[in-house]
Amino acid sequence: MITEQQQELAMRCALGELSPAEEAELGGQLRTNPELRELLRSTRLALEGVALTAPSITPPADLKEKILARLRPQAVARNTEAFAVGLRFLAGSDRGWKPLPIPGTYLKVLSLQADRGYAVLLGKLDPGARYPAHTNAGPEDFYILTGDLHVSERVLGPGDFHHADAGSEHAENYSVAGCTLLAVLTTDDPLVQFACS
Repeated sequence: MITEQQQELAMRCALGELSPAEEAELGGQLRTNPELRELLRSTRLALEGVALTAPSITPPADLKEKILARLRPQAVARNTEAFAVGLRFLAGSDRGWKPLPIPGTYLKVLSLQADRGYAVLLGKLDPGARYPAHTNAGPEDFYILTGDLHVSERVLGPGDFHHADAGSEHAENYSVAGCTLLAVLTTDDPLVQFACS
């Protein structure tokens, strides 16, 4: 048996409108009520069917940039909060990645310490992305957070660290499954300059 309240929760869940507390409540009920699980499944299928009947339209070419321009000030206000002099926090989010000119590669600046000459960045390579051979402008330090990174015939994985001296040469770096890494680079490094431009 399904109550009216359960029906409402299932509909709002299918629409993505539940609070975390309501999601937890519904999750507990779904584990013990197969009829409620079926209602949620069929509601989701019906909503997908409705969505597929909508006509396909092409949005204006400048729509994405207009939306991003409106979101930027809000994102900065929400994600960066000064709690005390000298302290800064950056909330985790999938925003802020800057695509490099090399397909499937991205950077995100976490901290720029111009007076000390270094920057802390996140780097991301999509599965199959290849970063070309290069000479390191300055020292580089990488700590692999997720995935795999192939560097100089070595495969690095989560928890692995790599240091390269200024002037050292890297052959092509690549990732099979994709990876995310934490990098510390000098502020004169072309990657830092690009990420901050």
